[in-house]
Amino acid sequence: MKKIIVLLGIFLLFPLITWAQEKIEAPVWKVGDTWVFTQGKIKVIGADENSYTLKFSKDTNMIETKGFDKIIFDKSTLNRIYTLKDDNREKYTKGHRRILNFPLKLGGEWKDTFTSQILLGPAKGSSANFSEAFKVVGWEDVKVKAGDFKTIKLEYTQALGTKFSGKAIYWYAPEVKYFVKCIYDKSYFVGLADWELVSFKLKK
Repeated sequence: MKKIIVLLGIFLLFPLITWAQEKIEAPVWKVGDTWVFTQGKIKVIGADENSYTLKFSKDTNMIETKGFDKIIFDKSTLNRIYTLKDDNREKYTKGHRRILNFPLKLGGEWKDTFTSQILLGPAKGSSANFSEAFKVVGWEDVKVKAGDFKTIKLEYTQALGTKFSGKAIYWYAPEVKYFVKCIYDKSYFVGLADWELVSFKLKK
């Protein structure tokens, strides 16, 4: 009888364990948390009840942060909600607004759109509507300069119209509380170099 009860308990607990592994909640960032990458440095410089403020070094050359000095993130989802310049907030309207979209669920997918200037080609300088698609692929072990990490692999697709699109792959490590690696489709994301985490410091 005891054996049956134990087996029943394990059977009931297993779905909960599986669910816990498939759902990753938003990390808690603290002022002073710092990530150094091969393409720049990111630091948490502010936090309140609803948001975090992150500062990006001038040498940060990632499409997700290019052109911004400070970005304000929603605390519950880590969606980007504002840019900050000279203490002036402006609504975040560029791409990758929801590149972090907690809670992350294995197999989860979501979409977004934004308007931006075309940087290359005959239409350079004109505004266009871009679409974005995000997909949580699954767990993957990754080795970068900062070490070995268990990560969630995220596939990102950006498209201009129906014929021109490119992908980027991101690896998010819960232990690090941020992405540890990214590779770009160079035929689409022209001029960008892949990057990875070199070191990080999280406040206790």
